[in-house]
Amino acid sequence: MKKWYDEEYAFEIEVTGFLRGDHTERYCRNGEEVGDKYTCTYGCPVNGQGQGICSKTMMMLFPIMEAVRSGGDLENIGGSGRYTKDIVCPDGCVLFRLTAEKLGNENFFKGKFFD
Repeated sequence: MKKWYDEEYAFEIEVTGFLRGDHTERYCRNGEEVGDKYTCTYGCPVNGQGQGICSKTMMMLFPIMEAVRSGGDLENIGGSGRYTKDIVCPDGCVLFRLTAEKLGNENFFKGKFFD
């Protein structure tokens, strides 16, 4: 892989809780624990051990991340701040908080880095 573009945003996804009890055994195949953190820019989020986030959860995260990349305000879709939104995994087990950070790089489509 040869990453050639410095992304405009970085994302952190943190496990903040569970909807069913205090653990994920028998509920979450990914084995999430409160405090687990995943990070990414454009690729899929990975944790400190190099493990990827649940693919079902990624399906929910991607459109939210694209909204941020498009200049959107997550408060418009129920977020607690411009760059913060809590979500529940599709299986209804794990609570996540997505937080975006603007890195100051040019937008992929509007930037003139090819010129």
